[in-house]
Parts: sequence; structure tokens; C-alpha cells
Amino acid sequence: MRRAMVDSQLRTNAVSDPRVTAAIESVAREEFVPADRRATAYVDRAIPLSATRSMNPPLVTARLIVEADIAPTDKVLVVAAASGYAAAVVAGLASSVVALESDAALAGEAKAQLKGLPNVTVISGDLAKGHSKGAPYDVILVDGAIEQVPDALIRQLAEKGRLAAAVIDGGVSRLSIGYKAGAGFGLDPIMDADAVALPGFAQPKVFSF
Repeated sequence: MRRAMVDSQLRTNAVSDPRVTAAIESVAREEFVPADRRATAYVDRAIPLSATRSMNPPLVTARLIVEADIAPTDKVLVVAAASGYAAAVVAGLASSVVALESDAALAGEAKAQLKGLPNVTVISGDLAKGHSKGAPYDVILVDGAIEQVPDALIRQLAEKGRLAAAVIDGGVSRLSIGYKAGAGFGLDPIMDADAVALPGFAQPKVFSF
């Protein structure tokens, strides 16, 4: 099923980097979803993990990883690690991975699932605040849709670092890649996608009188 997902869903949608496809094929996605949902683990749609959180469709996570252009020497922060799937894939591409999750139960699942990967550390904490103790990161991968990129995450990027996320604009989520250069940070849209919205990244409401 993994090979079929890669061939039918990913390769046909610009996920063709052999390092990325090999990393995806090495991870059993069904192990990161509830037992009663394993039959649909490779279907191109979000999978509920809890009352408030879901796993992104395979293509969303895969395209974010491709756009992040992760090198074997990179230190990566995965924001919204959930049960650990994206971190497991990234672990096969990067030197080290910090998997950040705000939901205590999901963080516990991620620790159990990722305990066999020595280059992954699971951290519980506020998603929008990142994990400054591990900074700077060459790559920050936000595995979900957000309304804004918090300054805290930008500050934790290394010079020339990349941030991949789905950014919500006008009600539409667009997979985007951002680059840090000096004090500047810019986002380039890649494609529209049905990414799972994450809590804690809402734009401040502006009131007019």
C-alpha cells in the first residue's frame, strides 16, 4: 500500500525526489493512526487522531518535506508532530529532528512510536512558540495549516533556513516555503491543498469602529 500511495498520489504530484520517496516508503503510516482507521491510512484525506487533531493527507506532508529540501546534515524542527509520522519520515533525511507537539496524549504516542530512532527527540510544548532550546534549525516543518507564521518560529531559523507550512489566506490553505535571510523572511506559495488547520496560529482580530 505504501508503494501504491507513492506511485499514484505522490509521484504524480511532484514528489519524485528519490531520497524523499525512499524515506516515505520506509515508514509504516498505518502505525501512526488509531487501530480502527488503519485501513484508510494511505487514502488521500485527513485522518482523525483525537477529538481536536488530525493527520494531514499524505500528499500535504510529502510536498512540505520536498519543498523544505532537507539535507543529511540539517537540524529540523517538526511543529505539530502529532503521533510522529512526519518526524519519522524526516528522520530518514536529516541529521537530527526535534518533534514538537502540544497535545500531551499525542506527544506520548509519538515518543512510543519514535523511540527506536536515535536522531529524534519528542518535546511537549506550545506549537506557536517552537522550541528555542534546540535552535537554530536549518528547517522548520509545520505539518498543518496556519493563519500566520509566528515571529518565534522565524527567530529559531538558521541563516538561509527554510520553513515549510500550509498558510491560510482568504479561507484557502496554500502549501508555502519561506526563507530567512538576515532580518528578512519571505514566503512563496507552492500549491493549494486541503491541509489540516492547527490550533494556536490565528491572526489577531482587527476591530474597526
